[in-house]
Amino acid sequence: MPKFDDHGLLTAVVVDAASGAVLMVAFMDEEALEATRKTGQAHFHSRSRGRLWKKGESSGHVLEVNEMLVDCDQDALVLRCTPAGPTCHTGAASCFYRVLDDGVLQRVKT
Repeated sequence: MPKFDDHGLLTAVVVDAASGAVLMVAFMDEEALEATRKTGQAHFHSRSRGRLWKKGESSGHVLEVNEMLVDCDQDALVLRCTPAGPTCHTGAASCFYRVLDDGVLQRVKT
C-alpha cells in the first residue's frame, strides 16, 4: 500500500490514459484513495477546503481511473485516467497549459 506523509497525504499525478499527457497534480489521503478505488473515479484531498473532493463533482468533468501506479518509494501515485472533459478549472484540457519560456509564462500552443 502507498505510504502517506506526516500530514496523511501523498502526491497523485494524473495522466491521460490515451495520450500520456500530464493533466494535473493533486494530493490524496486514505479516504480519497479508498473512494477512488471503490468508485473508479478520481477523488482527492482538498488542502484548501480540508475535505474529500471528487474531481468533476460540480463540472461533471470526472476522471475515470484506468490504472493506479505506485512509485518505488510508495509515496506517490500516477493515475492513468480517461477525462470526461477539460481537467483544469480554467477550462483547459490540462492544468499544465503554460510553458516557462525565458522566464515568461506563455500559453501552450494547441
